Amino acid sequence: MSTAERIEKDYLDAYKAKDKVRLGTLRLLKTAAKNLQVELMRPLTDADYMDVLLKQAKQRQDSIEQYAAANRSDLAEQEAAELAVLREYLPQPLTEEELLDVVEKTVKPLLGEGMKAMGKAIQAIMAEYRGRVDGKAVSDAVKVRFQKG
Repeated sequence: MSTAERIEKDYLDAYKAKDKVRLGTLRLLKTAAKNLQVELMRPLTDADYMDVLLKQAKQRQDSIEQYAAANRSDLAEQEAAELAVLREYLPQPLTEEELLDVVEKTVKPLLGEGMKAMGKAIQAIMAEYRGRVDGKAVSDAVKVRFQKG
């Protein structure tokens, strides 16, 4: 089942179950996907849906941080509930240990090139583990590994 079909099925299930949080989140997700489809002028692939999901999840995460800073715990909780729904469609993130293993395997052959190869390593990891790793965490881990030598 494709991501689009799964989202549509879950949307209908949430509608029938009158699950307002899930329904609202999936409605916004479908709208964002439709907007991207109109922009690209072609049907969306699963990779396109992954981009939409990642963008929506990042927006929710940023909102949670802003609401928490403004002492709006009610809105932060609502965003957290929406983020939980979105995470159901995202791949399982790498643990810190798994990330360090990936960084080690990727960086080892590039160590001879020096710090200028850092960008190559980060790009390779981000391309292979898209949606499963945070860019900042990858960047920090690669930087530490290159500094160790």
